[in-house]
Amino acid sequence: MLNCINATETQEIRQPAVAGAFYPADPKELEKMVDDLLARAQVPEIKEPVLAVVSPHAGYPYSGPVAAYSYAALKGRKFARVVVISPSHFEGFSFASVYEGDTYATPLGSIPVDKVFAAQLAEKNPLIKLSTRGHGQVEGRGEHSLEVELPFLQRTLDNFKLVPIVMGEQSYETSRALGVALAKLIQGGAPPSPQGFDTLIVASSDLSHYHPYDDAVRLDHKVLKAIEEWDYLNMSQNFDRQTWEACGGGPIVAAMIAAERLGANRALVLRYANSGDVTGDKSRVVGYGSVVLIKDRAERSSKASEWKLSQQDRDELMRIAKRSVETVVREGKLYHCSTRSEALIQERGAFVTLRKKGQLRGCIGYIAPLKPLCLTVRDVAAAAAVQDPRFPPVSVTELGELEYEISVLSPLRRVSDIKQIKVGQHGLVMKNGGREGLLLPQVPTEEGWDRKTFLEQTCVKAGLPGSAWQDKDTDIFQFTALVFGERRTAEPVSFPEPDTRRRPDLPGQQAPDLRHP
Repeated sequence: MLNCINATETQEIRQPAVAGAFYPADPKELEKMVDDLLARAQVPEIKEPVLAVVSPHAGYPYSGPVAAYSYAALKGRKFARVVVISPSHFEGFSFASVYEGDTYATPLGSIPVDKVFAAQLAEKNPLIKLSTRGHGQVEGRGEHSLEVELPFLQRTLDNFKLVPIVMGEQSYETSRALGVALAKLIQGGAPPSPQGFDTLIVASSDLSHYHPYDDAVRLDHKVLKAIEEWDYLNMSQNFDRQTWEACGGGPIVAAMIAAERLGANRALVLRYANSGDVTGDKSRVVGYGSVVLIKDRAERSSKASEWKLSQQDRDELMRIAKRSVETVVREGKLYHCSTRSEALIQERGAFVTLRKKGQLRGCIGYIAPLKPLCLTVRDVAAAAAVQDPRFPPVSVTELGELEYEISVLSPLRRVSDIKQIKVGQHGLVMKNGGREGLLLPQVPTEEGWDRKTFLEQTCVKAGLPGSAWQDKDTDIFQFTALVFGERRTAEPVSFPEPDTRRRPDLPGQQAPDLRHP
């Protein structure tokens, strides 16, 4: 399925940079390799529209068997345009670079660039520019992350134009700018194509790099889980914190934002493996994942909404919160805890709220799933007692008067229609540029707010005008929370030392987000 054009002297052609290294330079050998990889990728039947895919970009012997799953899912589908978004490995710049040349070449032929679409895309936002930055050679090295996706596309699709994009800046703001601009342009049908609404988005990304095998698997599945749960805001922020890894994290987030605004609502992880599965060397591996983003017309309950804690788990979290507060107040140090519960080693965001005689005494939490739930509750309980800037640190004499409430957060999901927000059920995160604020689900119920007031007060919490929720540059995210509490006891509670035989405490502490309800 070649997609060739006749080259002329006036055309600007991006020549292959890694043919003969990442994949075969000989066309027939390349065809055979790609076709064999596609034939071996047995994907489930996907009847729903595919709007985007995530595919790795390492050398074909390493990531090719995983990448093939993304492209095998496209067999029989027609797209007039393919937007490929990739990271820049060798050149730094502060924008998303849309190739301004005429064609991208591989040993299988040259793919024409959709120059009209590219020019219109670059006009949408200052963070998107027509450029050759990231597409050319830097000190003799050419960017591979976009190029290696192309032979798979050429052997899967017929007669498509290409929009090549390399992201030099992978912040949430740049990813959002690109995703929103893509969605608007694709929805607007500019330029109209003979096949109608038929643009595919490809996010090129590997996952973690150079960790031992088991560590890499754990890290990579955190990213894949976040994609499945469609929590791209927390995922992007965890990339920025370097808590999670994906060299093309920005392209993944941009693709999810664009696909979501075009109607995609479900992510399917088709395949995961890493380089250790190929070489047998599991000392330092690179992770690869294949994902498709689809528009699922069926109503499906979120995996996150099905997640529950047993009463035993709740009781254990309450004991951890209390012991953490007591330890930090009495001894000025962090409580050392461990758990035998599988539920409590899952990574979840959580808040701990402290009250005294019914009045707020402190509340701090992690929005993002940064660490196991037991450690999250331990950390934010201590922070609520001594780091909440609105209150003086809790004193020893107050310990017996405190009331505890724990809120375990679901993943975040962007609100496309404010009618989706259910007061008393949903919490909100309001984000506009660098400003961000959160209110827990119980807050509007306690305050007697309606939906509009809830929206306004979340804006105020973010340091924005109350009307900012109506701003096109404001993203509203909703979440649910599992909320449980325990009222004041007469005396401070003492606790037995925890059993540390199964799971030692995890190293490394991170300051909690000071985002109070």
